Amino acid sequence: MFRLRTLRAEFRPTLKLALPLVLAELGWMSMAVVDTMMVGRLPDSAAAIGAVSISSSLFHVLALFGSGLLIGLDTLVSQSFGAGQREDCHRSLLNSIYLALAMTPCLMTPIWFFAPLLTALGAEPRVSALAIPYMKALAMCVLPLLLYFAVRRTMQAMNLVKPVAFALLTANLVNLAGNWLLVYGKWGAPAMGVVGSGWSTAIARSYMAAVLIAYLLWYDRKHRTKLLHTPVEVDLRRIRRLLALGLPAALQITLEMAVFALATALIARLGAVALASHQIALNTVSLTYMVPLGISSAAAVRVGQAIGRKDPAAAADAGGTAIALSAAFMCCASLALLVFPRWIARMYTPNEAVIRGTILLLTAGAAFQLFDGIQSVATGALRGTGDTRTPMLCHFSAYWLIGFPLGAYLCFRRGWGVFGLWTGLSFALILIGCVLLYVWQRTVRRLRAAALR
Repeated sequence: MFRLRTLRAEFRPTLKLALPLVLAELGWMSMAVVDTMMVGRLPDSAAAIGAVSISSSLFHVLALFGSGLLIGLDTLVSQSFGAGQREDCHRSLLNSIYLALAMTPCLMTPIWFFAPLLTALGAEPRVSALAIPYMKALAMCVLPLLLYFAVRRTMQAMNLVKPVAFALLTANLVNLAGNWLLVYGKWGAPAMGVVGSGWSTAIARSYMAAVLIAYLLWYDRKHRTKLLHTPVEVDLRRIRRLLALGLPAALQITLEMAVFALATALIARLGAVALASHQIALNTVSLTYMVPLGISSAAAVRVGQAIGRKDPAAAADAGGTAIALSAAFMCCASLALLVFPRWIARMYTPNEAVIRGTILLLTAGAAFQLFDGIQSVATGALRGTGDTRTPMLCHFSAYWLIGFPLGAYLCFRRGWGVFGLWTGLSFALILIGCVLLYVWQRTVRRLRAAALR
């Protein structure tokens, strides 16, 4: 009965915060989906989809590592906001911008070594020829993307989530229009093919940063929050705290993204059809994952704000409600992947060989949906308490020591092909979900014990 009362009390505020963040995450993922669909209508669709696949996977490893280094804002800003210390929130934002400026050249440097990497990985020449210019176009949005991440995490930790959803959803319209103009050469624009899609995405992501910065400045002027009065000196102690929280989270995100990027690169050896099937299936499960990812951000904020208010019982309730909400959605997503796989595949391409491969991979994706949702939200809830190290260690162990070696063995030694790699990675996700659920339950016991003292 107590759990039911808790769920009723927490459900509405959690959903109110999570829904715009879910829309934002869906908007983020939709860009990759639109890019894939647009280039999938080019003459050599398998090579075009493969080029977008391998470039996007490797670029997101770099971009999300930078995002991860800023993820400590979830903890610092939400706890400061919960304690009523708005100026401290502004100080964290300003120093995160300094950190973003310092990171930009470091993150852009590896992009210029992308061509030798593709050669070393043995990617098909026709895929590499399209992937390299697409990647260089994406590189132009590294700094705007980092600024977007910094401003977004600060805003959501202060419950300003609707502008985040607006920025992402309208950015998709910008990206859709840009793809239509630059990929196919409409209205006098040059027909740039795959690289046009990369430029379109770079423009849309720069637009996202501009929208959030403009809103934050407008909000400051309207509500007199004194954002522009924040001391501008660099606070090295605060930056070190951001890095202490962010580095484990960045490593966790990078380890997760890198294992899928490496899997994509290895699948490139199996040919354009296998790579296209993998990309479509990966886009699909990534799209469903955006919902628990948005709920995860809401969990981090609500748990952090409760801790800032010195209310550990409320923190425990907020995290548990978010996990239950995510689990319910991902059960429905799993069912959809099992019932509508051909319909999903045909949205991307009319190539029957690619469709057949995609259907098989979506079956593997259905198996880990529930556990993927649990691990994502448990990670966010733990982040709200300041624990970013445990998820990092869990992801490293499950993916790199167990899942990926198993998948590579099944793929290349046992002859299972792409499905073998997906089987290994699915097993890793199931393991991560179980372990992090246990860790959160242990954290809840600690929080509730603190509430009784």
